[in-house]
Amino acid sequence: MSEFKDTVLTWLAANLGKLIWLVVVIALAIAASTVFGRLLRRVLDKSQIPSASIFVNLMRAIICLLAFALVLEPVFGINPTTLLAALGIGGLALSLGLKDTIANVIGGFALMFGHVIRPGDLVTIQDITGTVRDITWRQTVIETRLGNHMVIPNSVLNTTALTRLTPATESAVTVAFTARGDSAPEQLERDILAAVSGATADLTMPGSQPVVRLTGFSPYGTEGNVVLFARDGVALPTVADQAARAIAEMSDNHLVTNGASSAQ
Repeated sequence: MSEFKDTVLTWLAANLGKLIWLVVVIALAIAASTVFGRLLRRVLDKSQIPSASIFVNLMRAIICLLAFALVLEPVFGINPTTLLAALGIGGLALSLGLKDTIANVIGGFALMFGHVIRPGDLVTIQDITGTVRDITWRQTVIETRLGNHMVIPNSVLNTTALTRLTPATESAVTVAFTARGDSAPEQLERDILAAVSGATADLTMPGSQPVVRLTGFSPYGTEGNVVLFARDGVALPTVADQAARAIAEMSDNHLVTNGASSAQ
């Protein structure tokens, strides 16, 4: 036991300077990462550059690399030039193994600097509609109106059609109907607005009113649709279902027939 203790004390005495330098560099790196991370977020928030974690992560990676370079030779006795030469030899194999990660990182920067999307945008990507919450090294996080978080690789976004939406178009729900040919347009509009508004009052945006549009004629009667705007957190099909049910009940009074619904 005493021999082990003597060995440890001897090793600590011989490497005390290295250990102190290692602790100091690690502490400085952590402090710099925290301070510069907060400053960078404030600067990005005040500028036109979108604030996303990809920029903060890049800054932290640079600080970690600088800290690693400061302790590489003094603490571990490794010449940085030798290490760089070794990395150069294995760089090709490493790049092939990380090609998907590299594509995602490059795709993330292309999305941000190209102002294609930024956090807070409403978008539709591959039939997924929601708000962009963050763009990281590898993926973009999209939150749907029901609170689900969808993770899409950045490389996919650069090769996929993307639609930017306004709050109104994102929340719009269209319900089609066919009215009897002898129905008076003004009376028909009032009846549909009354029925749909009452059935969807707790599902639509406060202050918004359904919009009735007559779109044409068919052998069955007058074609038209109702446009509603869903409240945040309410699924679009839920609003469409309630509106379609309200219109279907009107058909019992021979006012409207062939009600159909769709969410946009």
